[in-house]
Amino acid sequence: MSIQVKDVMGRVAIAVLEEASFAEIVAAMKRFAVGAVTVIDADRRPVGVVSEDDLLLKEADPVRHSVSMFESRRRRSEHEKAAAVTAATLMTFPAITVTPGTAVRDAARLMHDKRLKQLPVIDPVTGRIVGTLHQRDVLRVFTRPAADLEADVRAVLPDTGAFSVEIDNGVVTVGGRVRHRSQAIAVTEAVREVEGVVDVVCEVSFEKEDLVIVPPLL
Repeated sequence: MSIQVKDVMGRVAIAVLEEASFAEIVAAMKRFAVGAVTVIDADRRPVGVVSEDDLLLKEADPVRHSVSMFESRRRRSEHEKAAAVTAATLMTFPAITVTPGTAVRDAARLMHDKRLKQLPVIDPVTGRIVGTLHQRDVLRVFTRPAADLEADVRAVLPDTGAFSVEIDNGVVTVGGRVRHRSQAIAVTEAVREVEGVVDVVCEVSFEKEDLVIVPPLL
């Protein structure tokens, strides 16, 4: 069974309005102990995100008054953020969001690809923010009760009675016997896709080699 964002997300929507001041943004980050806050419009729809990196430009940017015409677009954007004083002018946009029904695996991949520590969760109908998904929430799938994890592992096996399953700290050892080597590989990959599995040790034996090994070109 696929674990969804709604199963692990935080129910507190960590957000500020577009007109929020620099000080209010810092206060929100401090209050919730987070490194970023979602910026929402008057209808509670995410429009962007302000991170600690955006705020640090206030101190790190050496140019406050003049901008060279030869500067890159990125540097000009950094100068503008360094001079900004509200969430609307500080934020990075658009906001990258997920819904309660998004698979945790997909959310984790999105966080990794975009280098995000948290994601606003929105209602798929209204687009309004309903919670926040943090990295620590995603990692909770690796601390699931062994019984729950074993049930999900057995659910993906082609014939539950033909395989043995042992779990130790998220590492799943699968034993049994199948006819072809390709079947043993398929079992291993199916178990690896189960949320909460840290690694798979395959002890499934096979009767017949059915994979063609192509010799290297000389």
